Amino acid sequence: MSMMAKTDAALARLFQRLDSMPNPVDERLSAVFQEWLDQRQQLIAPPPQALVSPGSSAAEQAFIFRQDPSAPHGYLLTSGARSAEALIGAISTGDRLEAAKNRRGAVRLRRLFDLVARTGEPILALFGARPPAAQPIYVELLVAPLSADGRTVDSFLACASTRLVASTAKAAARRMPPHLLLFAFKSSRYFGERLANELGLPLSPIEERIFEDGEEKCRPLVDVRGRDICVISGLERSGGESVHDRLCKLLFFIATLKTNGASRVTVVAPYLAYMRKDRQTKEQDPLTAAYIARLFETVGTDCLMTMDTHNLAAFQNAFRCLHMHLTAYEAFALHFAKLPEPAEVTVVSPDLGGVKRADMFREALEKRLHRPVGKAFLEKQRSQGVVSGDLFAGDVQGRTAIILDDIISSGTTMARAARACAERGAAHIHICATHGLFSADAAANLANPSIDEILVSDTIDIAEPHRGDKRLTIVPVAKVFASAIARSCEETAAR
Repeated sequence: MSMMAKTDAALARLFQRLDSMPNPVDERLSAVFQEWLDQRQQLIAPPPQALVSPGSSAAEQAFIFRQDPSAPHGYLLTSGARSAEALIGAISTGDRLEAAKNRRGAVRLRRLFDLVARTGEPILALFGARPPAAQPIYVELLVAPLSADGRTVDSFLACASTRLVASTAKAAARRMPPHLLLFAFKSSRYFGERLANELGLPLSPIEERIFEDGEEKCRPLVDVRGRDICVISGLERSGGESVHDRLCKLLFFIATLKTNGASRVTVVAPYLAYMRKDRQTKEQDPLTAAYIARLFETVGTDCLMTMDTHNLAAFQNAFRCLHMHLTAYEAFALHFAKLPEPAEVTVVSPDLGGVKRADMFREALEKRLHRPVGKAFLEKQRSQGVVSGDLFAGDVQGRTAIILDDIISSGTTMARAARACAERGAAHIHICATHGLFSADAAANLANPSIDEILVSDTIDIAEPHRGDKRLTIVPVAKVFASAIARSCEETAAR
């Protein structure tokens, strides 16, 4: 069971979370706790001498305080002074707890000793701290009861582990819960490592095994019971894995996490497949956007997070579980803010369906450029792979045209829009999309010399030969996802 520190006002000021059935993330704490369990057996609590033998994990990592019979709520250090320093500062064996140099750390420890003395059970506390002139840290603190006579709790085993928060300025300011676990499949390590770095958290290991008949098994290699989990997995085709392969693997892994006791699973899918088909345009068409939502909900997904899905309204209507839709507009606007001051700019939507998307980006760009930005759009109909439509509305004559879409796949839509802008006298043409899928024909379709730049985000790992295109610029968006995850964790903790 877990209890939040806010159940007690005094504890709420000191701790982010308290777990009354400890399950430490840190391996050293896990070893100390297991040793305490082994020594406890059927006793109220193990004796202190059982955990100070040379070579034991507890003797090397933990420290022990005993109750001071001469003072209520007084505690004396009996062993492990060096291990205690990281938490409460310099202290010597035999000193009282209040003599510790780090007063706030001593108060935290005393509160936990009092709590464990009342309950007779171990506790795991999680909290953030900012040492003087040092980088912020997260702390896991384990406190377990000890008994010299086998009848009453009179001493306490304590062990702490610290972890630095990410070094970037924004990430360092975030207070990510240390019980959050991140997982990313091998095919998603490209984005997963960037997101993990922004959050200041490691990627937890996964076993990915392919059997001789093609079936796959994926399992977490760390204990997930009671944890909040983020699974990072885009759903684009990658290497030898099809979209179907990656979707099936992700769904099974989410279900595995839930089966093994994960308290909350958030799917971070930078690119979410099957969102194009959100309505029936032909008789008996599928509604794959709705089907995908049902699959994620069925396996127990608590929250799904993605970026610039094809149709925002359809996405929002499809999912009944919590969902978060992020955009790359600000990241793209920051890139184009470097345009020369005199340049007049028009944002162009390559079809009517993307006008709202283009307009939201245009507003973000106007704020960055501090001047008006024009808008334009093309007519487009697609049937059986054939694109048609000649209408063009808007002014690009002598201007910098930025053609915005959610996806570049074959490149035919962007190439068609670029030709239309060139024919109407655009001085410079930039094509911009969140997801660079780049199918086999994309390089040939985008070879138009009038295209000055191809701009995409890093939601998808761009493969050769497209990465070798000198016109290609890749804008990182991991910070956008990291901020959203941090907000989500704060909202969950506040409930």
